[in-house]
Amino acid sequence: MNSMPSDLHAHAASTATGARVLFITRKWGPAVGGMETYCERLTEELAKLQPVDVIALKGRADGSPPGALSLLAFPFTILRRFSQMPDKPAIVHLGDMAIWPVGLLTTLFFSSAQIVLSAHGTDIAYGARGGVRGSLYAAYLGLGARLLSKARVIANSQATRDRLLAIDWNSDAVVPLATDLRSDASSDFDPNQIIFAGRLVRRKGCAWFVHKVLPLLPETVRLTVIGTRWDEAENSVLSHPQVEFLGPKPQAQLAQYFAKAGCVIVPNIELGNGEYEGFGLVAPEAASAGGVVLAASSGGLKDAVIDGETGFSLPAGDAQAWADKIAKVAGWSAEKRTAFIATSQATAQHHYSWSRVATQTIEAYTAS
Repeated sequence: MNSMPSDLHAHAASTATGARVLFITRKWGPAVGGMETYCERLTEELAKLQPVDVIALKGRADGSPPGALSLLAFPFTILRRFSQMPDKPAIVHLGDMAIWPVGLLTTLFFSSAQIVLSAHGTDIAYGARGGVRGSLYAAYLGLGARLLSKARVIANSQATRDRLLAIDWNSDAVVPLATDLRSDASSDFDPNQIIFAGRLVRRKGCAWFVHKVLPLLPETVRLTVIGTRWDEAENSVLSHPQVEFLGPKPQAQLAQYFAKAGCVIVPNIELGNGEYEGFGLVAPEAASAGGVVLAASSGGLKDAVIDGETGFSLPAGDAQAWADKIAKVAGWSAEKRTAFIATSQATAQHHYSWSRVATQTIEAYTAS
């Protein structure tokens, strides 16, 4: 991961060609998270193809996001740097939807620049949850859609694009995410071990799986949960006798767990409160690391799994279908498992690559 300064970094490589891009983000290291990874890796790869400048607000040294005061000061840093830039950008790319007002600031300095935003999951779905905060955020995004009607939005999945169109944002590009996670596929796997990795929130389906699918499987099957406690109702299943909770793990260790498991599950369920999975990065991560991925055909997971190639898409909420597929995978011969993983790993590493993300992002910039 690179470590660009928090305000501006001339990021253009000597071999880069094309229109100058100014990338602005409040998501950056040392903060840790999917959006931080997206912003850092995308700008690294973009810079191999055309000139890129970055204005980024760094996170805190402990890996947490920047504090409230830093966020409040960030627009002033942006304005100062705008006034100091020797070369005007042709494209101004904002790293997430929540900072759309920066697009308005941009028009004061670079009136001819194309404004582009990246849309993830929560930054779109939060407004659909209702309540005071959700309603205010929905109104905030709606205002942005009106004031930045000419902006172009890049969605991380078709599900995210559908949400954008529903709230009147102009989105005609879907660019699925990527992963750098790697591991050697392991012949020393345990067919009775199932891995779930991620935050313990309801939509990710861990509790549903424990309550509905585990009872349909042999008692020798164990579910290993790697991630972060979040929702109390989800946390309650961690005391189940067939469940082992390991907490969060470093990426290198996580890759090894994926490779050694009988399968890796991403059992998201459909909720009625507007929440959805924006992408579901754990699916390509596990496939890239040599795991056998079983994922719900739900939300952004439809773009995170190439069904039959990088894993298998299963109907969300159909416990019997999940139990049947897990049993079928557990019964594979060693030769069949090795052949499937070799293909799925290679496909995942090729398709879910940051070079592909950068290329498709540039195509989105120049689309008519």
